[in-house]
Amino acid sequence: MLADAAAELFLERGYAGTTVDDIARRAGVSRGTFFNYFEAKSDLFWLDLDQTLAGLGDRLRASSGSSPVRAVEGALVALAEAHDPERVPWALTQSEAMALGDDLVASAAVRFVRQQGVVASYVAERTGRDRHDLTCQVVGASLIGAATTAVSTWARTGVTRGPLGPLVAAAIAPVADGLAAQEARSA
Repeated sequence: MLADAAAELFLERGYAGTTVDDIARRAGVSRGTFFNYFEAKSDLFWLDLDQTLAGLGDRLRASSGSSPVRAVEGALVALAEAHDPERVPWALTQSEAMALGDDLVASAAVRFVRQQGVVASYVAERTGRDRHDLTCQVVGASLIGAATTAVSTWARTGVTRGPLGPLVAAAIAPVADGLAAQEARSA
């Protein structure tokens, strides 16, 4: 209800011209109810992807046997395959109509850094390194960057887009191959 109200208002007034109070009023709820579900109005951009990525840490912790890089690759591809292809982030498909501009970039950056941290922590745990180790950070940024690029490309493809999983797999594979080769040389 809140996401639908926000989408309507962003299209009518633009992102900057819409307040949390406007969204709550349109949805027929209180401002407090809005904040029970979302920290900021920009969280509405990513509702479906945030739900999909919420399981990344658990999926990584459940993986075993493969290298950390391959485990991250597998987890990201599996999450992408599980993502409903009908649930496309409207922030990526309607950003111009909603006049999102820098707000879109800022909200995407927060999510990128959050997921990169999840991956870096996992790699650090698996390799016995510090979470802030350069290698752990680069692995996280590289794999999440490839997946993010695939999601953005997928969303902007339009009605012919198909499922997300194959595109994420194609984007991540060369990055994971390079990182896994480096991982093997370092072992």
